[in-house]
Amino acid sequence: MDKLKKALSGDDEEEDKGIVTQISDATTLSWSTRIKGFLFCFILGAVLSILGSCLLFMRNGLVIFGVLYTLGNILSMASTCFLMGPVNQFKKMFAKTRVIATIMVLVMFVLTLVCAFAIKNAPLTIICCILQFLALTWYSLSYIPFARDAVMKCFSACLD
Repeated sequence: MDKLKKALSGDDEEEDKGIVTQISDATTLSWSTRIKGFLFCFILGAVLSILGSCLLFMRNGLVIFGVLYTLGNILSMASTCFLMGPVNQFKKMFAKTRVIATIMVLVMFVLTLVCAFAIKNAPLTIICCILQFLALTWYSLSYIPFARDAVMKCFSACLD
């Protein structure tokens, strides 16, 4: 209705906007759609991770676990793209404070899948899953102010 009023009054701003702005405005998701997309991806990621854990003791279960666990983590991590947008997500992922953690997470994703599919070594796949969990934990802590410092102080106090 607002567009019709603008067109009839001769105040058509669409012509003043560039093509990139027009495409961006046309593809912007509503907040409720963003929440639904986030929840769908996050829940599906959690289900895949849990399903991988349930299939752990089947034939080739360690490999299946590694694959489903990794895919679940990738989906859960990608779910936040719905909340902040993919460009903003990548900017935050590769910000100065968390670039190393992001690279470690991505490397562990790849190594887990390589160990599961190419090498087909179940114990190595499990080790990669454990390292993947630790890398994701460290990455997640980077979003909480001073959390990584607190964890490092806690562990250093425990070791001393």
